[in-house]
Amino acid sequence: MKTRILFLIVMFTGLYTIAQNVNNIQMPELLNIQKREIIRVPDILGYQTLKCDFHMHTIFSDGIVWPTVRVDEAYNEGLDAIAITDHIENNPSKPHVGGDDNSAYEIALPRAKQKNIILIHAGEITRSMVPGHFNALFVSNTNALDTPDFMDAFKAAREQGAYVIWNHPGWKAQQPDTCKWWDLHTDLYNKGLFHAIEVFNEKEWYPIALDWCIDKDLAPVSTSDIHGITSEFYNLDTYHRPMTLVLAKDRSEEAVREALYANRTIAWFGNNLAGKAEYLDAFFKASVTTEYLDETKKGKRYIVKNTSDVPFELFSDAINVTVPANGETMITVPDKLKNEFSIKNLHTKSAEYLIVSLNFNK
Repeated sequence: MKTRILFLIVMFTGLYTIAQNVNNIQMPELLNIQKREIIRVPDILGYQTLKCDFHMHTIFSDGIVWPTVRVDEAYNEGLDAIAITDHIENNPSKPHVGGDDNSAYEIALPRAKQKNIILIHAGEITRSMVPGHFNALFVSNTNALDTPDFMDAFKAAREQGAYVIWNHPGWKAQQPDTCKWWDLHTDLYNKGLFHAIEVFNEKEWYPIALDWCIDKDLAPVSTSDIHGITSEFYNLDTYHRPMTLVLAKDRSEEAVREALYANRTIAWFGNNLAGKAEYLDAFFKASVTTEYLDETKKGKRYIVKNTSDVPFELFSDAINVTVPANGETMITVPDKLKNEFSIKNLHTKSAEYLIVSLNFNK
């Protein structure tokens, strides 16, 4: 009797369970785990190093994604601040999408607050060469930049306190044979109408633009100029997306603005950093340490450790070695070695690299 009762209970329980699950069985294991990439870069010189991308597009110009996607990508890929810079004059989606030049920012802003991403109100002044394309950051009304005369657009940007970046100066669609600074750029520069230059855009590196930044005290920046989906366009398994490292007093929009005007930026693209020597030097010294191991017939051996996501390609007359990102390597230092290394992926000018000395104390 007890066995029969137990059997009925088990059978009833099983039938009840099936009845409960027959309409909706959840399988959350099929979903992606939402996680934010951690980008390992040092805070230097008393500032926070913020990871930023100041050039990207959405369906409100010639991009293919909704504005909130740009925020989600930025969050997942470890960024702190972004600017959606849709073309003001070039919007092939206009017949199919309503709104105006402020819409992308307005749509993305609630998502940015939710994801703790600093979203900068911006737009792209898109003109033929010269002057070319320029991004205006920290605007209050992007529509005001839509003017027939490009100089009026620059003046409208200045009236709003905009920070203006010259985009892709060596883009072959506009400068097919060279990367040239024109007389009109001198006029804009002398009038204080732009403040920075992209030394890297999407997949293009313009070394001469770094010279312009250093010589004219403009901020070097690196941007994705992404139109599609970042994870489909970039090899994110090997590299981070292009970005600008901004040395800010704190993690806020106002601090980003202050740092940009003070030219405290480092352009990061692939395994390369480009910018002022003082910032690259501080970055390197905050990332790399040496530890004495032992002595051999060929010289003293040291372990060189790197705690950043940027590898360092050290070169001298006797040593040519890469200190891997978030890793270490072993080097043998010959006697009477001149302790001076060029770092081939840290660019201080178009044909100049950061020069450093390492701590080879026993």
